[in-house]
Amino acid sequence: MDNSSDVIYLVMNGHVELQKYRYFYFVITLTVYLLIICFNAVVIFVICTNKCLHEPMYIFIAALLFNSLLGTTALYPKLLSDFLSDRPVTSYSACLFQAFCIYTYAASEFTLLSAMAYDRYVSICKPLQYATLVKISTVKKLLLCCWFFSACEIGILIILTSRLQLCKFKMTRIYCNDYSIAKLSCGDTSVTNIYGLFGLTLTVFPPMFFIFYSYARIFEVCLKNSKEFRRKALQTCFPHLFIFISFSVFSCLEVINTRLEGNIPHLFSVIISIENLVIPPLINPVMYGLKLHEIYRKIKKILWKRKTRRSF
Repeated sequence: MDNSSDVIYLVMNGHVELQKYRYFYFVITLTVYLLIICFNAVVIFVICTNKCLHEPMYIFIAALLFNSLLGTTALYPKLLSDFLSDRPVTSYSACLFQAFCIYTYAASEFTLLSAMAYDRYVSICKPLQYATLVKISTVKKLLLCCWFFSACEIGILIILTSRLQLCKFKMTRIYCNDYSIAKLSCGDTSVTNIYGLFGLTLTVFPPMFFIFYSYARIFEVCLKNSKEFRRKALQTCFPHLFIFISFSVFSCLEVINTRLEGNIPHLFSVIISIENLVIPPLINPVMYGLKLHEIYRKIKKILWKRKTRRSF
């Protein structure tokens, strides 16, 4: 902690043998971050530059991948800087901002996935009403609500946490999260904890119930139709369902990991804490790029054009 300029600094003590492996960590993390940027940016670029992909389903996919870029940008640049620092520290305000960005990313992921489930539900179960119910203007409003609702919900949590008085200044984490910041307080954290539990419930369970309901209806409709209809429906739904299940599992593990911090092996705890900022941002664009033929075909076309130009 540095009181000379009235700025509070927190020490990030979560790194495993940083002095010994700092350059190895740096290279691996930089590689992962560049791959995340590349994979997500390619799919977003393909969707944005092809008018035939300016449809609700693809716009939601681009929004989901853009959300991944926002979330990872809140982690990786600071993490890379810490690997090259003798003593990883962060200011209290920067720590709160990082927690806000990462939590907003996670909350927005759930709301975006529920909006995508609505799109698939209407497309498959009410195809004749699709053009009326899912207009581009409707998509814009849904996206605004997804990010705005998440930002407001997390913003209130961070404000409550920022009002706590700190009496400890070392975190056993490699990045900031709200629960770990609250644990540094020597005051009463009951209000923050209750709101955090309420926010977690509001973020996870309504989208989860809606997605389960949507897919129950989708599978019901698929069973009543031809094999070709089922194949096409499941082809568009499988990436979304896989991403939702994997993200939910990783989020659940991180919540448990945060609450049990100090009671499980530290290396295992670090791995769990970064799963949602490594695996989904890497897997999501690959899933959508390979499983959805329209996107895959456009990516192949771009790569083929570049290959042809080089050959000349």
